Amino acid sequence: MKLPRRKFLHLAAGAAALPAVSRVARAQAYPSRPVRIIVPFPAGQATDSIARLMGQSLSERLAQPFVIENRTGAGGNIGAESVVRSAPDGYTLLLIGVSNAMNATLYKKLNFNFIRDIAPVASIGGALYVMVINPSVPAKTVPEFIAYAKANPGKINMGSSGSGSVSHVFGERFKMMTGVNLVHVPYRGGYVADLLSGQVQVVFGTISSCIQYIRGGMLRALAVTTATRSDVLPDIPTLAEFVPGYEAIQWYGVGAPKDTPAEVIDKLNKEINAIAADPLIKARLAGLGVDPMSMTSAAFGKFIADETEKWGNVIAALNIKAE
Repeated sequence: MKLPRRKFLHLAAGAAALPAVSRVARAQAYPSRPVRIIVPFPAGQATDSIARLMGQSLSERLAQPFVIENRTGAGGNIGAESVVRSAPDGYTLLLIGVSNAMNATLYKKLNFNFIRDIAPVASIGGALYVMVINPSVPAKTVPEFIAYAKANPGKINMGSSGSGSVSHVFGERFKMMTGVNLVHVPYRGGYVADLLSGQVQVVFGTISSCIQYIRGGMLRALAVTTATRSDVLPDIPTLAEFVPGYEAIQWYGVGAPKDTPAEVIDKLNKEINAIAADPLIKARLAGLGVDPMSMTSAAFGKFIADETEKWGNVIAALNIKAE
C-alpha cells in the first residue's frame, strides 16, 4: 500500500519525535521506586549526616524513599566502585567529597576512574577546616607559627586522621607552601585528646571537632582554610592572608554512574539545589559546619576535575601514601 506523501511525512515526523517524548516521560516519571544513596563512610560521620539530610528531603519532595546505605572501606573506594558498577538509571547515587578527588592519585590500582566513571549530579556544600595549635606553642599568628617551626625543624608534631586523609593532605599542602618541617603523626581514631594534651602541637581539623575547644580556650585557632573568613569564627583570619594561594575545603555532593540519563541528572540537580537553598536545611547544614554550594552539574564536573588535579599534584609531589 502506498501512503500519500502528506500522511507519510506526518508519520515520519511523529516517529522522529518519539525519543524526545520518551525522554521527557522518563524524567517526569523518575523516581518511580526507591533510590539508594551510597555513603562510602561509616554512620555518624559528617558525610553520613549530610546524606541522610538530603535523602529525607528528596524523599519528601519526590514521593519516593531515598535510602541511605553505608558501604565503607578503602578510604571510600569500595562504596564508590559499587556505584560505578550499578545500572546508570538514577536509582543508585553516591555521596561524594574531596576524598574521592584525592583517592584518584592516592590509590594507584583502582578498578575505576572517578572522573570518567562517576557523573556529577549536584554539589551540596563546602566545609572549612581550621588550623589549630596547642596553646603551649608560643605563636599567636600564622607568621609566628611559621617562624617558630623554622627555628625548631622536626620538633613540632602534626596530627591527622590518617595517612592520606583530608586533614593530612591539607597539612602537607601548608608544609609545601611554607617550607616548614612538621612531623606527621597519623591517627586511626581521633587526634583531639593528644592535641589537647600537647602530644601533638598542630592539626588541620574539622570545625565540628575543634570548635568547642577553641571557644573554651583549650586550643588556639590560627586560621581557617577557606578563601574567605567564616561566620562561625569571624575573628580568625584565612590562611591565604599569610600564605597566598592557600585554599582547602571539604566539599560534598552527589554523583551517579556514567551514562545516567541527562534528564534524570537535571531533575536531581534542580531538586538538590532547591533543598540546599531552603532556610531550614541551610541551618541544619550550618550545624554540621557546611555552607551550601549550588552549581549546575556541568559546573560541578569542572570543579571536581580542578580539585582532582590540585590535590593530585600535592600527593604526587610529596609521594603521600594511603594507609
